[in-house]
Amino acid sequence: MEIAGRRLPEGSWGDWEVIVRDGRQLRPAAGYDLTHHHGPEVVFTAPAFVSCPSAFQAPVFREPAAEETARLRRTLGGTAPVVVAFEADAGGTEPVSCLIAAEGLDILPGLVQRHPRAHVRAAPGLRAWPGPPLPTD
Repeated sequence: MEIAGRRLPEGSWGDWEVIVRDGRQLRPAAGYDLTHHHGPEVVFTAPAFVSCPSAFQAPVFREPAAEETARLRRTLGGTAPVVVAFEADAGGTEPVSCLIAAEGLDILPGLVQRHPRAHVRAAPGLRAWPGPPLPTD
């Protein structure tokens, strides 16, 4: 699977959940069972435009359409260095079209365990897959 010319690590990344969404970054995490752990995280730095649900499945990433690029130009007054478009299952009857524009993109590989009582989720670091989870402090 490729996102804006960058390849995700091999694996089953059908389920996605946005774990951080603020002015500094948008960080969706992927996995096949997000209840207990997640795999890679896609970090969009300085997101300028985000149109996607907080959870989705089976995304199909693609180049943005001309209409989407024009929409971003009107909304942002220019273009962004990174633009990602995709269709995904968000639980409705039809797939949703999603669009993200940001200053940068990074893919963090790894496996992060989710602890039900932990309020802070560690970001995966550069280590061999699956590797141990990072400390949460």
